Amino acid sequence: MKRKTRFILSTGLLSLFLSACQTVPEMQSNHTDKVEPKITLTVRNPKVEISTQFEQMANVYEKSHPNIKIDIHTVGGAVDDFSDLKAEIAAGTGPDIFTNSGYETAKAWQHYLEDLSDQPWVKYAYQEALAPMTFGGKIHGMPMNLEGYGFIYNKDLFQKAGIDTVPTTLTALTAAAEKLQRAGITPFATGYYEEWKLGDHLMNVAFAQQKDPAAFIQNLNNRYETIQSTPEFNDLISLLDVTLKYGTRNPLTTDYNMEVDLFASGKAAMIQQGNWIQPMIDQQSPHMNIGFLPIPLNDYSKSKLVVSVPNYWVVNTQSPPSQKKAAKEFLNWMVSSKQGQTFMTDRFKFIPAFTHIEADHLGPLANETIYAYKKENILHANWFHFPSGVKEEFGAAMQLYIGKQLPRKQLLDEFQKSWERASKD
Repeated sequence: MKRKTRFILSTGLLSLFLSACQTVPEMQSNHTDKVEPKITLTVRNPKVEISTQFEQMANVYEKSHPNIKIDIHTVGGAVDDFSDLKAEIAAGTGPDIFTNSGYETAKAWQHYLEDLSDQPWVKYAYQEALAPMTFGGKIHGMPMNLEGYGFIYNKDLFQKAGIDTVPTTLTALTAAAEKLQRAGITPFATGYYEEWKLGDHLMNVAFAQQKDPAAFIQNLNNRYETIQSTPEFNDLISLLDVTLKYGTRNPLTTDYNMEVDLFASGKAAMIQQGNWIQPMIDQQSPHMNIGFLPIPLNDYSKSKLVVSVPNYWVVNTQSPPSQKKAAKEFLNWMVSSKQGQTFMTDRFKFIPAFTHIEADHLGPLANETIYAYKKENILHANWFHFPSGVKEEFGAAMQLYIGKQLPRKQLLDEFQKSWERASKD
């Protein structure tokens, strides 16, 4: 009897001992799971206009996500970030989040773009806004915002010069420039240091005014059309001449920031830019009375604002799984949380490309852009469909023309040659 009791007792003690040994690792494992690993997200922000505001938004996110550190590298303006980004991606050191403009550019970068089709924000995005980043049945980018561009004008300076009607033709624009000049006001702030303003935005207007821009681009690719034989491109050069004749000095050495400063300080009455410069104007001249007028190439085409999604946030497929997961969560927070939405609309002055984000108090430029978009009274951006590299060549050729190193006819020839080279590739 005693032996049996001792055996049971020993067995019970042994079981208790083994049980205790097994609980220690389990408790340690649970404790470890609660400690989230530190993650540093690298983000390429192409918007110099909101560099400070973007940093502030990242700080807010970090406070509610203590395991996340966001390292922001802001480029853009006078900096060409594309070649630098290509080098980083090629070296495997690219950012976790960067941007892509869609269509041809998206296809060229498709091996580095994470599939975002399952993300919560997708169901709220304007469907037409997703098209440039949709291929292979998958969505590869989150729309940054909607943007509109044209000529921004100072209403007070127009009134001072006695201009009562917004010019919508090239003849009327030239007449307005002459009136401004006679009143002692410089008509245009001209900053052509960057190629993108010429090769992307200005050149696009000639494409956008075609009856069917997509068909026209396809005909250029197939050599059924030529740039030299299309009147709008010759008209485009005439418009460029007007801005040079009535613009500020040294356009080739005047960069983006200098140009906006000339306009915001009242030293020029018009500037070829978009609603994205509203934060810069608000900072320098918060009560400036401004509005949009379209970019007219001639007297017979309908002049409208150009409105599109300029860029998309994308996630780098090269990033580790934990980085990609954190990047997707940050992007979703930007457009789904109240804090993120407030930064987008109130601080960035972004026009949302999402149906669930209300857009109030964005400023006069955004208001006019939204009105034109809802009325479908717009031109579309087409540079997304250009062959790779042609925008840069367009811009460089126009700079040579501005510097009087190319005559008009040769400039048109260079446009065509650039297209033919790029479309072959």
